[in-house]
Amino acid sequence: MKLVIQGKNIDITDGIRSYVNQKIEKAVSHFQTWTTEVDVHLSVAKNPRINPKQTAEVTIYANGTVIRAEESSENLYASIDLVANKIARQLRKYKERRFDKKGSQPVKEGLLNGNRDPGLVEDLVGDRQPELPKNVVRSKYFAMHPMTVEDALDQLELVDHDFYVFCNSETGQINVLYERNHGGYGVIQPRQPNGSGQTDEALAKAVVG
Repeated sequence: MKLVIQGKNIDITDGIRSYVNQKIEKAVSHFQTWTTEVDVHLSVAKNPRINPKQTAEVTIYANGTVIRAEESSENLYASIDLVANKIARQLRKYKERRFDKKGSQPVKEGLLNGNRDPGLVEDLVGDRQPELPKNVVRSKYFAMHPMTVEDALDQLELVDHDFYVFCNSETGQINVLYERNHGGYGVIQPRQPNGSGQTDEALAKAVVG
């Protein structure tokens, strides 16, 4: 399992690195067979007097699935403790849904056996060097395999975000599943050239039943 630790406005000391290794390895100890990489991002505000929060963010890549958790407090070690506990719960939830649920199958059976998923696009950047606006401070690239809206909803609950970008297996297009302010979920999808396509309201009703 590959563990990557990065810091923003903070020096990653040997003590911090050792503590992160101890807590995160314990959190994923029962899931290492299908955990390929763990990214830990620690950050503090530029002016602690204005914003004393210190944040720990953990992203786990497991068999084509991204599992994420984030916690903040006024103490970095406390934030690491909180996020380690949260990511452990997220991993248990993932295992229950994908492996223990009666009648369900793993996300991709071939991935569990170490085979490459032919439908998975791994290199999303290639030789391109994307130019970002100055106010964009962070960019992310991740592989995705086609999935249904229902599967995307499961993933949304694992990444600790209010939205999830996915490749819709029914249309082959990139969609965005998001939490609506007044409850339920919506889906943003490209409109077809002929103007057809479900509205996000209709898709939201389908998602929430």
